Amino acid sequence: MMDPHLATVYRHTRSSRIDIVLGLLLVLAIPGMPFWASSGHIRWAIELGCFIAIAQMWNLLAGYGGMVSVGQQAFIGLGGYALFVLVTLFGVDPFLAVPLSVILPALVAAPAYMLLRRLDGPYFAIGTWVLAEVLRLITANIGAVNAGSGMTLEALAKYSAHQREVGLTLLVALLLLLTVGGTYLLLRSRLGLALTAMRDDAVAAASQGVDVGRMRFSVYLLAAVGTGLAGAIYFMAQLRISPTSGFDPNWSSICIFIVMVGGIGRLEGPIIGALLYFFATRLFGQYGSTYLVVLGLLTLVVAIRAPSGHWGLMTCMRPWPWFPTGYILTKG
Repeated sequence: MMDPHLATVYRHTRSSRIDIVLGLLLVLAIPGMPFWASSGHIRWAIELGCFIAIAQMWNLLAGYGGMVSVGQQAFIGLGGYALFVLVTLFGVDPFLAVPLSVILPALVAAPAYMLLRRLDGPYFAIGTWVLAEVLRLITANIGAVNAGSGMTLEALAKYSAHQREVGLTLLVALLLLLTVGGTYLLLRSRLGLALTAMRDDAVAAASQGVDVGRMRFSVYLLAAVGTGLAGAIYFMAQLRISPTSGFDPNWSSICIFIVMVGGIGRLEGPIIGALLYFFATRLFGQYGSTYLVVLGLLTLVVAIRAPSGHWGLMTCMRPWPWFPTGYILTKG
């Protein structure tokens, strides 16, 4: 007979299993949208999926790696431009060019981190912004990519509207599986334990044998690749990219809002924050600057009054993790 005083260790709850299955079904349903949904709703799904992926990568970077970046637009722009250059200048098929577009963000992120790692705190954040601005200025002066005029993805004209929608929704579903699902599997691994320890206390993690420098480099590289992939898919759907749109600082503002409001350092946070941001823009975006001020004030209030975000408030009422990455203890 089991001792009632002994604790039982779980990695899943009944609710988390249900939530994971529902999440997978929703993601797998996205490629089917061209067969039953309107073009407007398909564009919404593509945009929302890209927001979730970009925010999840920023959450991995800041929430677990401890590196607050205000220059993630650097990799969004690099991923988008890599796609357009591969298609327009080298004749690569647009859908084949999407996975290849992550090479450029990775090639830039590796040496960039070697410079940025010498900075800490706000200096690191400023350094990421400087990197993004430098890339924007360089891109705006390269004639091969039409400089400041930007590029248009004319090669997609060979596909019908339905074929483009099928391809893009499939890409978005794969993007979510790689960014959200991949992060979930990473955090449940031994590396995930090291990341969680580093998030809670980098000094203590280092004293226990965690190579903090190497882990941060890996996180920075992964975040750059995931963000670049999302940027490529997003601008593929837009059919056009320019230095001002690809390297727009508003991308970082969106990431910060989504993650801070949803809940930093938790997988569920960026999903909730992205949903809040997406539907808020659809409902109140017509109010322009007033609406942006309200978003900024909301971020400030959440940061002060509820640092764990909406997800933290929800778990206070009922602990029901969607993606449990740790261990759950219950008595006998």
